[in-house]
Amino acid sequence: MISLSTYRHEWFSNIRGDILSGVVVALALIPEAIGFSVIAGVDPKVGLFASFAIACVAAFTGGRPGMISAATAATAVVMVSLVRDHGLQYLFAATILMGLLQIAGGFLKLGRLMRFVSRSVITGFVNALAILIFMAQLPELIGVPALTYVMIAIGLGIIYLFPYVTKAIPSPLVAIAVLTAVAVFGGFDLRTVGDLGELPSSLPVFGLPDVPLTWETLRIIFPYSVTLAAVGLLESLLTAQIVDDMTDTPSNKSQECVGQGAGNIASALIGGMGGCAMIGQSVINVSSGGRGRLSTFVAGAFLLFLILVLDDIVRIIPMAALVAVMIMVSIGTFSWRSILDLRTNPLPSSVVMLATVVTVVATHDLAKGVIVGVLLSGVFFAGKVAKLFRVVSLGDAVARTYRVEGQVFFASADAFIAAFDFTESAASVTIDVSAAHFWDITAVGALDKVVLKFRRSGVPIEVIGLNEASATMLDRFAVHDKPDAPALPQASH
Repeated sequence: MISLSTYRHEWFSNIRGDILSGVVVALALIPEAIGFSVIAGVDPKVGLFASFAIACVAAFTGGRPGMISAATAATAVVMVSLVRDHGLQYLFAATILMGLLQIAGGFLKLGRLMRFVSRSVITGFVNALAILIFMAQLPELIGVPALTYVMIAIGLGIIYLFPYVTKAIPSPLVAIAVLTAVAVFGGFDLRTVGDLGELPSSLPVFGLPDVPLTWETLRIIFPYSVTLAAVGLLESLLTAQIVDDMTDTPSNKSQECVGQGAGNIASALIGGMGGCAMIGQSVINVSSGGRGRLSTFVAGAFLLFLILVLDDIVRIIPMAALVAVMIMVSIGTFSWRSILDLRTNPLPSSVVMLATVVTVVATHDLAKGVIVGVLLSGVFFAGKVAKLFRVVSLGDAVARTYRVEGQVFFASADAFIAAFDFTESAASVTIDVSAAHFWDITAVGALDKVVLKFRRSGVPIEVIGLNEASATMLDRFAVHDKPDAPALPQASH
């Protein structure tokens, strides 16, 4: 549990910076939320209300201060067929179940699974997301008037140069304000936020999904809810890790699972879609000075204020201004050092990073890229550990001792068996495993095979030096020391 003093610090230690950064994020959330609504096949207000609810609720219940959660593309693509085949109300029901599963994941401490995601996977995830963020801006960069490029260049100039004047105001906010003023007073015909879709004109209304409470409904929504919960948690936990690194502060990953679940339930109850953490907006927040929970809350609350009260102003914001901000995010998110590190990092690490990037960019699915990266990391790790294994043969034709060193498991089991000479005519054989550990039933099976082969050759064999964990594995799964094994001296434990 978070102490009251820590919780208060996370809310009020950086009030000015959190408020200003939250305003910047709110502006950047509008086109994203509308775009993700289009992907999911729902009205723009579904994405906008979701971003408001998830951000505000996660600010109170999440485990990573300063991280922005809202409607996202990663969850939107999962919803398409559900909305198309069953309608919007089933999406709300699936989102509530998604939230409940995420809360359960928090109580089950699923946040600890981040320990199995290697640095190479995280780097690949970050680089792929940076590429996707830039690719998402291409519709606003292709087939547009030349003035659009000029405006984007001016916006980027302000974003990168204004901090040399003062850091009191976030430079992305200054860029948005300046470009909007230039577009309006210059009378320029540019694409604006208002061209993306109709903004909602009234407050969201609380209500339960209008679906029958039957097993058939559960059968329909459960597969979608499980997928949404898994994708949402995966992206949120990875984003939390990235924000941890950017701010050099820790976070409670399991509490973040609970916060994401609570935010999604709240979203569905006011007519919003499911979502998760957004690395792009989180980077904007941190880069603009946001550090605490207040920045996340302001982002959600000010988003609602913008679309309901300042909607006339929001509609005239040129997309060029927001594109400039997102290009800044893309550049800042990409780990440029990882390109140089390809020459010096171990080959497996580079392969994992590149495989993660290629999979994400090819499929536009962050979860698939991370899964590929984690699986490759596991394969390379198993291969590396297997190479640290060896068997040393000692003694003479009278008494032969095989000293086993390292980890015996599925990847080294074949090497373990191949290390023994079953043709020699030793009077007795001893296998010393005091410097080894047996990890799985494949390892136990390999030891069984060695022992039984020696016994069939009439050679007495003894196994010594088993540690407690290995002995327990053998007691449960080995057959060479069972009553029906060949009647020769049993392995001593």
